[in-house]
Amino acid sequence: MQNISTPKASMITATKKLTFSGITMAVYVIMMFINQTFAFGQYQIRFATSLYALAAIHPFLILPLGLANFLSNTLMGGLGPMDMLGGFAVGILTAAGCYFARKIDILLVSIPILLIPTLMVPIWLSYLLQVPYGVLALSLGIGQILPSILGVLLVKHLEKILS
Repeated sequence: MQNISTPKASMITATKKLTFSGITMAVYVIMMFINQTFAFGQYQIRFATSLYALAAIHPFLILPLGLANFLSNTLMGGLGPMDMLGGFAVGILTAAGCYFARKIDILLVSIPILLIPTLMVPIWLSYLLQVPYGVLALSLGIGQILPSILGVLLVKHLEKILS
C-alpha cells in the first residue's frame, strides 16, 4: 500500500533512475563533444555544466553527473588522471551544491555552477598548464556565467515535468 504523503520523485523505480542517469550522462558527454571547441578553451564555456542543476530536482543524479564529467575529461580533455579525477570531484560537489541550494531558493542553484568549477578547477590546471591560478579562475568564472544562468532556467522549466 502506497503512502499518500510520499513525494512523486521518491517513487521512481531503480530502473528509471538508472535509465535517467544514463541518458543524463550521455547528454552531458554529447554536449561537451559538440561544444569542445570552446569548452576546453581559454574561457571554457561548458554548457554541459548547466546539467548539474538537474541534481536539484533528482539528487540521485549527483554521482552520474560527476561520472559524466570524468568521462568527458577522459575522452576530450587530454590532461590526464589529475584532470579526470578533479573533474569527477568538481562534478559531484557542484551537483550536490545545486541540490542543497535548491532547498533554499531556486535562484541559488546558479551559485554552485558558477563558483565550484571556477575556484576548484584552476587548482590542478594551474599546475598542469603552468598558468597562474588567478588568471585561470577569472577565465573559468567568465565561462561559467552562461551555464549557471542556464542551470536555473533548466530547474525552473523542468521541475514540474521531472518531479
